[in-house]
Formats: sequence, C-alpha cells, structure tokens
Amino acid sequence: MKIATFNINGIKARLPRLLEWLEEAAPDVVCLQEIKSSDETFPRLEFETRDWHVETHGQKGFNGVALLARAPIREVLRGLPGDPEDHQARYIEADIGGVRVASIYAPNGNPAPGPKFDYKLAWLDRLITHARGLLALERPVVLAGDYNIIPTPQDCHDPDSWKDDALFRPESRAKWRTLIYQGWTDAIRQCHPVGDCFTFWDYQRGAWQRDDGIRIDHLLLSPQAADCLRAAEVDRLVRGREKASDHAPVWVRLALHDSKSGASGGKN
Repeated sequence: MKIATFNINGIKARLPRLLEWLEEAAPDVVCLQEIKSSDETFPRLEFETRDWHVETHGQKGFNGVALLARAPIREVLRGLPGDPEDHQARYIEADIGGVRVASIYAPNGNPAPGPKFDYKLAWLDRLITHARGLLALERPVVLAGDYNIIPTPQDCHDPDSWKDDALFRPESRAKWRTLIYQGWTDAIRQCHPVGDCFTFWDYQRGAWQRDDGIRIDHLLLSPQAADCLRAAEVDRLVRGREKASDHAPVWVRLALHDSKSGASGGKN
C-alpha cells in the first residue's frame, strides 16, 4: 500500500496539479492538508469519477483536511479529540484497507511567543495524547501530514534563519521528540537517515530555485506499520511545476499483505 501526504495549499487552485500527480504516482491513499474548502464546496466529483473514495473535514477559506483512497474509508473521526471548543479543521482519521490513517495539519504557531504559539503547543499536546491511544491499538497506524515542525537542523537549508520561528523553536521540537519517543517511526528518516529531504519551499525570495527548503511534512508509523516499511520518498520535482503548491508530496510504501486493502503498491 502506498500512502502519501500532500499539503495542497488550496484544492481549487491546485486541482490540475493534484490530478496530474495522482495519475503519475498512483498512490492508494492520499492525506491532503490545507484544502481551504468547506465540505460542501470540495470538488469531490473530480475524484469520485476517477474511482476515489473521499472524506473531508473542511473549513471555508483556510485549514481543512481530506482523505482520498482507492479502498473504502470507514470509521471516520473528524477533529482532534481533547478540546470541544476547537473548531479549526486540522485532523481527520479513518480505517482504510486495514490501516488506521490520519491526515494532520498542525498549527503554524507564528508569531512566537504569543497566543498562536500557545495554541500550537496545546494542539500538539492533544495530538501526543491521542497518538498514545492509537499505539495502544497495536495495529498499523500512519500519522501523515504537515506537522509545521522542523525536527532537526539537518531538516532546513539555513538553521540560523529559522531559530526564532515557531516551526523550529525548542518547544516545538520538544513536542516532536515526545511524540517520536512514544514509539513512532519517522518513515523518511528511517529510509534516508542523512540528507535534507526537504518538503516545503517558500514562494518568496527564490527559495525553490536556491533549494532553500525545510522538512515539515512527515509520515509517522506505528511499530506494526514500521515492520511493513519498504520505501519512503519525497516527490520534490512536483514543487517545480507551474502553479504548484509550496509543498511536495511525501509517500511511504508498506507491504501489508492484506487482501482487504485493495492496494496495488503504486508505480513508484
């Protein structure tokens, strides 16, 4: 099964690029973030007519997450548990082909310090608590998405330029380590322990042309999923296309041997 995460930065603006990449990469499951669309206005027919199952947790104008899958999507959870007053659409989770899959769009947190950074840290605490419960299920789980965390200096082109940013502050990186130390495997670093593996390049200041990137899009695997890990990559060239998202797709391939998954394994 090939599971991908892609912060699309506006589903309507990037729809041609997304459909193009889906055809080329042939994933089995796609976790989308920042769809910037309500559930009612999400272009689901564009996917359903191409034999995709679709579930969304949308929000008009910003945020929003979605799941696309070749297999049926079941037992859908919309919203990260822990704060009934939080109405930002940043989390969706479901059973897909024998795997519990989540699409995550963590808060940016800037400017930091401040209320937005406090919200980011509190949101990550809720994710840590929920993730601990998912591990207790002792089944394949993939937490995929834009975490808005640069885990280490290796994960950014110029660490000094990010030292005061919410994505790279010690508090954010400490939350990441707390999550990882629960027992999750960072799929990209498992397959590529050295090197940059950037997933985001800002639209400003020629960041793409200078490869001034950061790694903030991650796929975390439960031990049962990590045992099935066969490959993990960043489709970085997608970022260089016309009217592209400022993120690149990131994917993992798992050898699940599950007849219920309907997974083809993809072309890559």
